[in-house]
Amino acid sequence: MGSTDKFWKGILLGAIAGGAISLLDRETRNSVVESCKSGAKNVTHFVTHPSEVAEKLKNTTTQLRTTVEQVSEDVSFIAEKVEEIREVTPTVVGIVQDTKEAFTHDHDEEEV
Repeated sequence: MGSTDKFWKGILLGAIAGGAISLLDRETRNSVVESCKSGAKNVTHFVTHPSEVAEKLKNTTTQLRTTVEQVSEDVSFIAEKVEEIREVTPTVVGIVQDTKEAFTHDHDEEEV
């Protein structure tokens, strides 16, 4: 057995020991039992109603697809706006510089 195998075996045994020790607490034990019962009930329901599971999965997939499409459209819109801003920015900078120069030139003439 290699060192890596020993490591993972140690991790697994440590997890089992930790889980067993935590079950000494009554509240934790009760919570685990209730969780297992609930999980078993859900599994039983899904096994006995496969069409319901398929329908839920289909609905979830459709919602996910719609969300992805909306996000994709939003990203495209934002990318367009960023590109527009990039194209407009040099023009705006030029206008601001021209305006600044005009005010500076007018101010210099007033002082003379």
